[in-house]
Amino acid sequence: MKGDTIARAWAISRSDGMALGFTDHDCAFEFDGLTFRPEAGLNARAIAQGTGLSVDNSEAVGVLSDEAIRDVDLLAGRWDGADIRIWEVDWQDLSRRVLIFRGGIGEVSHSGVQFRAELRGLSEPLNRAQGRVYHPRCSAELGDRKCGVDLTSASHAAEAEVVSVDEAQRIVLSGGAGHEEGWFSRGEMIVLDGAAQGLRGVVKSDSANSGSRRTVELWAGLGIRPAPGDKVRLIAGCDKRAETCRLKFLNFLNFRGFPHLPSEDWLLAPQVVR
Repeated sequence: MKGDTIARAWAISRSDGMALGFTDHDCAFEFDGLTFRPEAGLNARAIAQGTGLSVDNSEAVGVLSDEAIRDVDLLAGRWDGADIRIWEVDWQDLSRRVLIFRGGIGEVSHSGVQFRAELRGLSEPLNRAQGRVYHPRCSAELGDRKCGVDLTSASHAAEAEVVSVDEAQRIVLSGGAGHEEGWFSRGEMIVLDGAAQGLRGVVKSDSANSGSRRTVELWAGLGIRPAPGDKVRLIAGCDKRAETCRLKFLNFLNFRGFPHLPSEDWLLAPQVVR
């Protein structure tokens, strides 16, 4: 579509159902039950699309707005993976529109009041490795269909309350008693309420303190810092070794690795011919 009456429209839908519409036109318009507003300050660079398996990509740039995209939501990762559609629209006749891009939001970054969001096309998943990986460690993710471990079980998860937070990475918790030290290392911490509700962090280390307290250190700080009194859920960690699967989770029948594969050192070692 070409002409002086053509504008671009973006529809962004988060996984929680929130949907926003933007346009580079100077007036708002509506179609598909969504209002596309110009005041949010969103624009997009040229879309690169190919016929091969390379990632169709673009970049959306905008100014943070309390009514549209808030910086706390970006920090919390609530826009990561959001579905995005882009049309070229005749603003004089909205029925004349062409969908020119559909995909998801990848990495989101911001500086000051401006944010940048990478747009990833539908062909991106085709670039991912497919098939079984032959490796001594398990290829399944803890708790998925192949693994089968019930992560809602009290032996594999625990709820606790935040006592204090040091730089958003080192968190002292009250609760989680009954689990040995290191039980949640390599696992997850999920915030259940408060301003950081829904945020997840990967546990780097887990140590039991005196009484019912334990200290959890995350690999990376959460976008929004949990506050004292917030509830969190800790999920056990797995290092994907056969011994861990057998002794910690009693799940060796579902182990998806190959623990008896010869190591690379054995393959490279000179063989003696008899």
